[in-house]
Amino acid sequence: MTEREVVIRQVEPMALLSVEHAGAYWQINRAFETLTHWLEQHRLLAAELRLIGIYYDDPSVVEERALRSRACVLLPHPVQMSVTVSPPVAVTHVDGGEYAVLLHQGPYSDLPATYEWLYRTWLPASGRQGAQAPSFEEYLNSPMDTAPADLKTEIFLPLV
Repeated sequence: MTEREVVIRQVEPMALLSVEHAGAYWQINRAFETLTHWLEQHRLLAAELRLIGIYYDDPSVVEERALRSRACVLLPHPVQMSVTVSPPVAVTHVDGGEYAVLLHQGPYSDLPATYEWLYRTWLPASGRQGAQAPSFEEYLNSPMDTAPADLKTEIFLPLV
């Protein structure tokens, strides 16, 4: 069994550039491609971008075609006023506060099992309560240049 360590972290509020995705969570890469293209057009691509996926629904309860998520980036600096954010890109806000953070190492296809453990095993045993806010993931490296077994994803579960 994989050893898992959850860390409680204080997260600052974030304003993210995002593209909406509906459907299977594993297909959110399409929204990331749209977002990346928009960033390229507006000369906003930078090495310091933080890639974040926000996931609004529990896939064990919501039909796959109805799942809602957002592909997001946190820019290292505020968007200049000369750049107009317009569809398909929007600004999405993530509340600050306490989050349970779990590092997942491995292929994205293994993320559902990690979420299952976090929500169904760790959370009830922790004595903590999840907040009425979506969880999000931060992708610490890229599948473009990283083997699936070496991918690192932090999962953020909002706490009350």
